[in-house]
Amino acid sequence: MAKKAFFLKRLNDHVQYLKKIDAAIKGESDFQGTPHRDCQLGQWLYDEGGAEVAAMENSNAKEVFESLLEPHERFHTISKEALEKKRAGDEAGAQAILTEMHVLSTLITNKLLELDGMR
Repeated sequence: MAKKAFFLKRLNDHVQYLKKIDAAIKGESDFQGTPHRDCQLGQWLYDEGGAEVAAMENSNAKEVFESLLEPHERFHTISKEALEKKRAGDEAGAQAILTEMHVLSTLITNKLLELDGMR
């Protein structure tokens, strides 16, 4: 069961990060975001994640794992842009980016759930 919850933990890490960005865009937090390799999910993706996924028996797991990298990096890139727009007073621009962040978040979430289902 512990292994089963593993990808759900990564999913929770991602959701918590998104909540922090949402709060910052709403002016409820001074969260500044982090580079894509420094968040909890990023640390796993660029450290032990590859080896853990490679050890899985499902031959598609590596492909799904690798398909997480670009959307995750893009998520962080645009979250920084959203925060910059918010600081500059461009509420509409920040909200537009936030919408794209939620689309990417859904993609990331689905890929993590797909990996979880491969265990």
